[in-house]
Order: sequence, then C-alpha cells, then structure tokens
Amino acid sequence: MKNILFCLSISILAVVPSMEGQSKTGTTIGQFLLIEPSGRISAMGNAGVAVYDEAMSSYYNPASLGHIANSSVQFSHNAWFAGIVHDYFAASLHISNVSSLALSISALNSGEIAVRTVEQPLGTGEQYTVADYSIGIGYGQKITERFSAGMQVSYIQETIWHSTLSAISFNFGTLYKISDSGLLLGASISNVGTRGRYNGTDIRISYDYDATRNGDNGSLPAELLTDEFSLPIVFRVGCAYPVVLDGNNEFHFAVDAFHPSDNSESISFGGEYKFMNTFALRAGYQHLFQTDSELGLTLGAGILWDIDTYVLHVDYSMNEHKRLGNTQRMTIGMDF
Repeated sequence: MKNILFCLSISILAVVPSMEGQSKTGTTIGQFLLIEPSGRISAMGNAGVAVYDEAMSSYYNPASLGHIANSSVQFSHNAWFAGIVHDYFAASLHISNVSSLALSISALNSGEIAVRTVEQPLGTGEQYTVADYSIGIGYGQKITERFSAGMQVSYIQETIWHSTLSAISFNFGTLYKISDSGLLLGASISNVGTRGRYNGTDIRISYDYDATRNGDNGSLPAELLTDEFSLPIVFRVGCAYPVVLDGNNEFHFAVDAFHPSDNSESISFGGEYKFMNTFALRAGYQHLFQTDSELGLTLGAGILWDIDTYVLHVDYSMNEHKRLGNTQRMTIGMDF
C-alpha cells in the first residue's frame, strides 16, 4: 500500500504545480503520434511509462528496452473514431543481457473523403485521403542492475491529398527499479524534433498581382506559404507496482502524470489482474484533470499461451471517447 501511495504522490506532484496552464489543443502537427498503440496498456488507462514487459512499451518509454528479457513482435489494430484506422507494429530484439533494439511502424489512414466546396457542398465527385506514418528505431540498455536508459529516433510524414510534411523526432526515457518488491519509477519525453511545413500541388494557385489593372496576366503561377508547426511534445512520469498474492493470482498497478506541449496536464491510472499468468482483466481511467477532456474509462482483457519456447498473447481494450464514440484496439504478439 505504501508503494501505491508513493506512485500517486509522484504523479500528483508532477501535475499540480501547472494545473492552471492554458490548453493549446490543435496547435501542433503529428497528432497521430499521440494514439497509444498497446491493447494491454491502453486498457490500463494508458499508464505505461513504467511498464516494460512487451515490445510496445518502448512507445511509452524507450528505457523499457533495457529491462525486456526476451525478443518479441506485436501488431495492433485500432478502430479509431469517424472511420479512421490506426495500425502499429513493434519488434524488440534482445541483443544482450542488458540491452535491446526496437523497430516501430505507425500508420493512420482516414479512408476516402468526399471533396466539398462552397459552390458544391454535396461534393465535387472527387475523393481525398489523409495518411500519416512514422518509422522509428530505438535502443535501451541497463546502466546498472536497477537503472536503464533509452532513446528512439523516428521519421514522420503526414499527407493530406497532394500535400505532405515531414519531420524527425526523438524520444528519451529512464526507468528505475526502486525496491526489490518491484516498484518502478519511469520518466520519458516524446516527440522532441524538427518543425514541419506542408508542401505540395494543393497549395499552388493562380494569382492576379493587381486585380484593378486590365490587360495584365491575371493567372500568374504562385504558391501559398504555410506556417511551420512543432510536434506534440509529451513529458511523462509515473510508477508501476506488482502485487503477487500467490502463484496463481497477481495484480499490477500503474499511474502516469502527463505534461504535454499542446494541452493541459493530467493523470492516468489503471490496473491489471492476472490469473495463472494466462488470463488478465484490466481497467483504468485516462487524463483525469485535463481541461475539456473527452477521454475517460478504459476496459480490457488478455490471454496468453505458452507454446514450446514461444509465448503468444492477445489483448483487447475499449477506450471511452465522450462525443466521438468509443475506440477499440486489438493487439497480437509473440515473445521468443
């Protein structure tokens, strides 16, 4: 109980000093980078900065790669709202007793959307799509028996119809095992990188330099200059703590505090009950105290199979979105 209270205290202290900060929602690019991929961790309120026992934990904290004891691959399919689909692939390769490499691929696709104009509000007959993706390579290593550090570099591209922008981002993290009972303290900063600006044929226009003059060229080729925007930087700090009741029953608790560059501060927390290391039930709550939050309850379940030297696991989660409808994730993975 003392360890759980310690986790809550750390998270509250990280959030309370700046609770009055102004929300800057919609001021950054790369919003798909904020979609948490893991079916397991998302069911626990997306509190994952101190969780390390799966490949997708590197999304929340690349230092987790230093604690992972085997290699693994995972694929997650996310039925996002408004018909949007988000897929995520992660693989971690255990290269030594104290370090791992990781590869991650994230992709978001809107599907076809009708082009509408003021003159043709019912549609022009054309269709466009929004497609975003990122490819990242990470590395994490134990510095001591209790402490690990890691980083990840990613290439990011966003495409809207015929216009694109690109950026490079870096994630950094640390993970520290506080006690022999398994209390973990994690911290990470994500999406620190270059700014991005849209370019493409969609911002090319015909321009009349002086509309008051007759006889000049009223269709000069020109291009709109778009502003540069930064990525959504997120600082996380949090704890995770296991409670083993006996050989067949155990609980895992996690709590994270968030300090984003484009929103207000918040706290997410959740827990997991595991039976015989085979079945799991999970629940949590995400972004408590966030200004105008549209998120809330998270629920999920998972199952594991031991097959020879492999472990297969399937995780499902449901996340509440108050106005846009609930989202659902399914993650399939294998440890070896």
